[in-house]
Amino acid sequence: MKQAVLSLSGGMDSSTVLLHLLAHDYEVTALSFDYGQKHNVELERAAELIEYLDRNGYPVKYQRITLQGLVSLLDSNLVKGGDDVPEGHYEEENMKDTVVPNRNKMFSSIIQAVALSVANAKDCNVDIAMGIHAGDHAIYPDCRQEFRDADYKAFVEGNWDANKVTYYTPYLDGDKYDILLDGESACKILDLDFDEVYKRTNTSYKPTAEGLSDYKSASSVERIEAFLKLGRRDPVPYIDGWETAKKHVEQLLLNY
Repeated sequence: MKQAVLSLSGGMDSSTVLLHLLAHDYEVTALSFDYGQKHNVELERAAELIEYLDRNGYPVKYQRITLQGLVSLLDSNLVKGGDDVPEGHYEEENMKDTVVPNRNKMFSSIIQAVALSVANAKDCNVDIAMGIHAGDHAIYPDCRQEFRDADYKAFVEGNWDANKVTYYTPYLDGDKYDILLDGESACKILDLDFDEVYKRTNTSYKPTAEGLSDYKSASSVERIEAFLKLGRRDPVPYIDGWETAKKHVEQLLLNY
């Protein structure tokens, strides 16, 4: 089987990439990172999705990696101890407060090490799969292709046989709506229940302690917009219910 190593945050994007890989006959190693993010419910959702897939005949090698020692050293509203996560449209300037310095570079180094280890152990090529998409580019520099190219060049320069490993970013030029469309297709191929899959994801940067999603932070707005465009109800539980979340985002998009 084709081999892939995936950064599985527990969010909608990387979870869909996982479905995409399984639907395209990949054997997947998935890694999640605990770096002190406020929205750590995403890690619980990632584990729930892995368990659901395994029960339905799609086993995935999964590892959660803890980077908790970094929490007090990172300056970002997204980690514990930071200021409140801002609200509003996902293209607004204040969304830069959700950037975690060098986050994808840290993750990338670990993922590259695992991918090259798989490639050497199995004597095969390995794809590093990521769910980055066009909506990330304006706010997150480490989601842009320029960063990815430079990072890959450093990886090749610093390792033997690194050319066995390449990047696979199927949504680089798409948005969250395109991601959901592909998720629908993958669920059909894999004979999985779309709602059962996506209720095991989290996109909210401001979930409650019980794991209920907010609908005002930028990440939630972007997710809800994609579900509205798709014409489907989002199966994750929202603080004030789906109808309230839906109306809020519809009004926000009218005003933006």
